[in-house]
Amino acid sequence: MNLVVIDGQGGKMGKAIIEELKREFPEQEILAIGTNSIATSTMLKAGADYGATGENPTIKAAKTADVIFGPVGIVIADSLYGEVTSPMAQAVGSSFAYKILLPVNRCGHFIVGVKELPLSEYVKLSVQHLKEKFLLQSCFKN
Repeated sequence: MNLVVIDGQGGKMGKAIIEELKREFPEQEILAIGTNSIATSTMLKAGADYGATGENPTIKAAKTADVIFGPVGIVIADSLYGEVTSPMAQAVGSSFAYKILLPVNRCGHFIVGVKELPLSEYVKLSVQHLKEKFLLQSCFKN
């Protein structure tokens, strides 16, 4: 399964997602895409197997991903304080990948009906969802 984690700013959310994924699925390869080099570096230090930075890697990864993790802003142009370009949001939004988006009510958008939880809880819920959705289909390398 081709797992892609996309994050920006300092990569804190991406780092947490990768750490949890590696804890649950240590053999699974993960590609980290940062909207900036700091985010990419942070996610690589967290255990991502590969990393790349910027618009073109985001577009390319969205074409081949089976699952994309990240903040909801990765499908909203100009989000993450302008780090997500229109082509990036378009590529992620139109990707055939299954998207697991963590709600973050910042950077000019608000998701109605979402319970405010700590990031660590959203990360655990997102990885649990992946397990429930895909592990039953035997998609993981183990």
